[in-house]
Amino acid sequence: MVINLSSKNSLVNNWISELRDINVQNDRLRFRRNLERFGEVAAYEISKNFNFKTVEIQTPLGTHNSNVIAEQPVLATILRAGLPLHNGMLNYFDKADNAFISAYRKHHRDGSFEISLEYVSCPSLDNRTIIISDPMLATGASLVKTIAILQDRWQINKIYVVCAIASTVGIEYVERECGNNIEIWCGDIDEELTAKGYIVPGLGDAGDLAFGTKAQS
Repeated sequence: MVINLSSKNSLVNNWISELRDINVQNDRLRFRRNLERFGEVAAYEISKNFNFKTVEIQTPLGTHNSNVIAEQPVLATILRAGLPLHNGMLNYFDKADNAFISAYRKHHRDGSFEISLEYVSCPSLDNRTIIISDPMLATGASLVKTIAILQDRWQINKIYVVCAIASTVGIEYVERECGNNIEIWCGDIDEELTAKGYIVPGLGDAGDLAFGTKAQS
């Protein structure tokens, strides 16, 4: 299942347009905050699919039977670009456990690349719901490798993927490789992917725009 949050007009459209806009991208704080705000909205919308339970709450004047989330999800992010998006969801799922994965494109001189995954820090994911945040779903290679490693270690109940911009190629690759137990929630979907695996029109390099350019080894 793929949910495009720009398919219905809302403030999400404003935030995604600013994330794309080269005139707004000069403001790193604004760029990070727009990713964060999108993460907050995605968390709110995804929470509607969770199981709830009724608990008795003591108020100053009596008691109230309130419906609350039955179990908090695990929030996972792919470093470093995913951190603002992750933080937005953590603002709403403020009691969630967290997971951090280091996965990046290791480029070769011929222009090709492979996904290097060097670090995973997370709690047990057995029978848990996990939400993975990554601003750009381009080729889908990083995400597929991340999910494969997590599923190899644990019996995960449900996986949600949250990204600001997704490509149709990346979506199809994730769906093909990862099965039906995954929902992709995105701010918008672009059709074109370059030969080097970049989304067009996209928004550029989310990690560099959020945190500054990095030296390439």
